[in-house]
Amino acid sequence: MADRIFAGVLFLVTVAYAIIAFVSISAPFQYDPLGPESWPQILSVIALLCLVHILWKPDVDGLEVNRPTIFRLLFMVALMIVYAELYEPVGFIISTILFGALTARMLGATLKHSAVFGLAAGIGGYLLCAILLDLNLPEGELVEALLEMGDT
Repeated sequence: MADRIFAGVLFLVTVAYAIIAFVSISAPFQYDPLGPESWPQILSVIALLCLVHILWKPDVDGLEVNRPTIFRLLFMVALMIVYAELYEPVGFIISTILFGALTARMLGATLKHSAVFGLAAGIGGYLLCAILLDLNLPEGELVEALLEMGDT
């Protein structure tokens, strides 16, 4: 029953998102075949299909969550808020390294593996997004200040 309640509430939110995606979002020009309008539309359709499946046939009948799982969920929510707040000031690479390493550590990885994962996520993600996909990612005020000090 808890799955259906969650899916029902999320379904209503996703319907509102889909309305916004199909009605309100428009770009002044189309610079690639899909364009910026298409991604929210695709996301809303896929989410609605998944939620219909959950409403039709949920996985569990009850919601029994033990205390360590609740702690992990709350920690992840707090970690995502911190990541969002650090994203602009310290930049993509540093905030993603910290987020990736802490998430891997929370999921049971060793310190060494967590650090390697965080570095790979931060640097690899930057290379993928900034170089391959040509997206603008924030360098961060700290990195910009260090680069300005090096130029003088």
